[in-house]
Amino acid sequence: MAIDELLDEREQGERVKAWLRDNALGLVGGLVVGAALIGGWQYWKNRTHTQAVEQHAAYQTALLDIRSGEFDKASQTVAGLPDTAYSELAALQLAKAQVDKGDRDAAIATLEAVKGAEPGVAAVVKQRLARLLTDAGRGEDAVKLLADADDAVSLEARGDAHFALKQNEQARADYAQALRQLDSAAQQRGLVELKLSEVGGTPDEPEVES
Repeated sequence: MAIDELLDEREQGERVKAWLRDNALGLVGGLVVGAALIGGWQYWKNRTHTQAVEQHAAYQTALLDIRSGEFDKASQTVAGLPDTAYSELAALQLAKAQVDKGDRDAAIATLEAVKGAEPGVAAVVKQRLARLLTDAGRGEDAVKLLADADDAVSLEARGDAHFALKQNEQARADYAQALRQLDSAAQQRGLVELKLSEVGGTPDEPEVES
């Protein structure tokens, strides 16, 4: 091998050593950060799984207490659940059992304690709570609860609250809006039409698809 080539290789080797020396801290830091990220991800995944298992177990315990008629124990379990779909579903089950038992006020308290972490389930909670409030003579609270209602079921429930308050004009508007969102074949439609007629409204003819 020529002397020039040996010198070139030696020079390249020195450059590599110098680069490694200058960048060693960054390389080590990158490896440490990468390891930390991987470790953090694994910890978060395991922790999330553990929490989900614990919440499911607590939910099942609450259901068993409800079926056994031990509502006080079930209430404590539900109250201890974090604000997730599990807590909302458990609260709905507990409230239904309380209503079936004839304890409407307890059911109202159960549903009022729900924070509403899951939008889909929270909407059902609001609808059922509004109906209970209306039945308890708290129509104004029901109207406030459903102030932002935009689906047919919620609008019908708000209309019922207005009707209970003898606010026929507002009830008529709610029922009419609910009907506009219902398909012509919807089972709910016939009942809402009757309610609309009762407050002096006239149901629109449903559109027929060509």
